[in-house]
Amino acid sequence: MSAAATTFRWRDGVLEARDDCDVAPATIEAADSWLVADGTALALDLHRSRFLTSVPRGLFPRLDPGGFFDAAIAAIPRVGDWFPRVELRTRLLSPQLLFRLRPAPERSRSVVLATHRGEDPRRAPRFKGPDLEAMTRLRTSVQRLGAGDAVILTPEGWIAEGSTTALAWWRGEALAIPDDAIERIDSVTLRSVLALAAATGVEVRREKSRPDDLEGCEVWALNALHGIRIVTAWVDGPATAEEPGRLESWRRRLDALRRPLPGPAAPEAVA
Repeated sequence: MSAAATTFRWRDGVLEARDDCDVAPATIEAADSWLVADGTALALDLHRSRFLTSVPRGLFPRLDPGGFFDAAIAAIPRVGDWFPRVELRTRLLSPQLLFRLRPAPERSRSVVLATHRGEDPRRAPRFKGPDLEAMTRLRTSVQRLGAGDAVILTPEGWIAEGSTTALAWWRGEALAIPDDAIERIDSVTLRSVLALAAATGVEVRREKSRPDDLEGCEVWALNALHGIRIVTAWVDGPATAEEPGRLESWRRRLDALRRPLPGPAAPEAVA
């Protein structure tokens, strides 16, 4: 496979290459993506579980999403950096499974945030996929402000998540995240960071916090592509801080959790 993005459709137990020129519109019902670096990935089992639990059980016998996911993993080259995506979508009332093999975009260690001031555009806040287009529009809307991600608030003003990130912040030596009652996507990267916190004895607090409550805190934005990023600025929001060395230490710990993709690559998965 070349370094260009390639799309496959799952049909009769086989991934078939296809083009992206759909005449009829399609609706994404579930999606998941993760970073593959030289054949390794972080918490792939959690990505698999999150995707499969998003697929309605009634579609399992018909679509075999587990077999689809495994075939997608086999199709990823074991050399180079990739950011594949799996999708369940509906087109002309017909469910389809798509696999997109994409080169990984450039990654960074920092990001600027801006608070989304309008209504919450999410229609399925606990599921990854249905709101992808809305989240892309949200992120694009704050780029003119110099921000790389938009922060979504609850109607009460509590921090929920970023348009493409989970958010966490430090209260001294304690790591804080949004309260579990606040609806948001179950971030695999955040779950991995929380596992590291538990293993190293770091206190984790679950809070209902507004942006102004984070004044002077070190704030992290987390997702599957970038891992942990430090928030260097928050447009019209709190002034953030950074403790020297902490981000790099945790990024190394997170990277150490990466594991080789299971099984051999398919013969056609050539870097």
